[in-house]
Amino acid sequence: MQFFYTATAAVAFLPTSLAFINNAPQAVTSSGTLIGHQASNKTFVSEYLGVRYAQAPTGDLRFAPPKRYIVPFGTVYQAKEWSDDCLSNKPPLSSFPNFSQPSGLRTWKNFAGQNDNPASEDCLKLNVWAKATLWWELKPVLVYFHGGRFITPGPHSPFYNGQYLADVEDVVVVTVNYRLGIFGFSGAPGIQQNIALLDQRLAVTWVRDNIQAFGGDPKRIVIFGQSAGGASVDYFSFAYKSDPIVSGLIAHSGTSLRFKPNSPEYAQNLWYNVTETIDCGTANDHAMAVLACVRQAPISVVLAAAAKVQALPTMALAKAAFYPTVDNVTVFANYDELTKSGAFAEIPLLAGNTDFEAGWYKLSAYGAKLNLSEAQWDLFVERGFTCPNKYSTKARVNAGVPTWRYRYHGDWDNLRLYDSEAGLGPRGSGAYHGSEIGMIFGTAQDISGQPNTAEEEATSRYMMGAWAAFARDSREGLTKYGWPAYSEATESLVRLGYNNKAALNVVSPSLYDNACPLTNDGSF
Repeated sequence: MQFFYTATAAVAFLPTSLAFINNAPQAVTSSGTLIGHQASNKTFVSEYLGVRYAQAPTGDLRFAPPKRYIVPFGTVYQAKEWSDDCLSNKPPLSSFPNFSQPSGLRTWKNFAGQNDNPASEDCLKLNVWAKATLWWELKPVLVYFHGGRFITPGPHSPFYNGQYLADVEDVVVVTVNYRLGIFGFSGAPGIQQNIALLDQRLAVTWVRDNIQAFGGDPKRIVIFGQSAGGASVDYFSFAYKSDPIVSGLIAHSGTSLRFKPNSPEYAQNLWYNVTETIDCGTANDHAMAVLACVRQAPISVVLAAAAKVQALPTMALAKAAFYPTVDNVTVFANYDELTKSGAFAEIPLLAGNTDFEAGWYKLSAYGAKLNLSEAQWDLFVERGFTCPNKYSTKARVNAGVPTWRYRYHGDWDNLRLYDSEAGLGPRGSGAYHGSEIGMIFGTAQDISGQPNTAEEEATSRYMMGAWAAFARDSREGLTKYGWPAYSEATESLVRLGYNNKAALNVVSPSLYDNACPLTNDGSF
């Protein structure tokens, strides 16, 4: 390993794991020598944007597994621009008229991917944030998979900017673009399915092979994700049981038990719906000829055809059509059985959900003219989030895996989507789906455009500290942080932001779990 010397005043003349030449941080990776820059709001954090981890998935690589991107030694890349978002048919702008002022609609847009970011197929890139460090003090690494039903773009959003977490906790933060919608889950017969999940795996492999150039420890990589990203984290643990690469898992509001994957037959029907629409053939034609035709079709034509495919309805929000599909390699049909039998990588798990996930989904229900009672919304939260977390964490405990569980309760003025007077129920948006993400990334003020309260700031710092403690030592870090190991029989469910306070609050899981069926009954 080479020793480099930084010109940054705070760490002047100390050997670091990052090269600083002309005050520009550099990292030598398989994707080239990356030239980073100072993060926008954190002086001592270096930011590397749009780092390619896979070849552009165009032409014959459209709908194909990702291929590693390796450049000749000496290639230099200015890592200063965000990647294009991955292509998808994003949900339409919400028609709800009573968002909280002044930040409710802004917060919704930032989470729903309603922005003017460019999008293209050439999107398989990631972003890295890190502070300079002594070369012998490698940092833990947190790699994030964004949510959004596998159709909403993620990393280029104020929600997921890694500079604050990297600064406060001195960890390396990575966010990942992966293919979405039909481009990530085509359902086409005769080829490998769920290539978006393979994108995630290749990104983790890239991190393992290159993160030391940023001061990261390849033996302490934790993947974390929210909603679809949380399910991705859990899928990862089953698909790569014998070679997980990572040292820990954090699943926010999503496990393998929360989503019902598409069957191969259903996924193929969706695929042929698109291929027939764009005159590329039907199920009666040769599958590879149909595939070749779609690979040559303009992306706008493919997206327009995919947008016409009717998705299956659910209680509150239509399921995305192009979605993880059972292939028994990356996604399985029997997660209930696999979970109970312990067929997952036995690495530590931190899992949880927000107290009122429905606060987000009520907006979708409004747009679809669905009128559910508060009791139905409570059932939605219970069966869609609370119970899957109960079953997933119980199985880890039964397998002897270090496990922790949380429930987030924060309801802050600047992040609130709507108030109790807005016409969507007496609780307002509450601790809605995704509302904890700004706490963990430390981005709440950027998301809302409004300042944090002192207690909100303290809660964010406490949660950042907990996630970093888990990353530093996934087996004992949270115990040292003061959290009890999870058990159904003890007070071990950690309530975060309870009553909008940063203080640790621990209760019995039965407070929320008693209404769950004895086993996952698939009702959600």
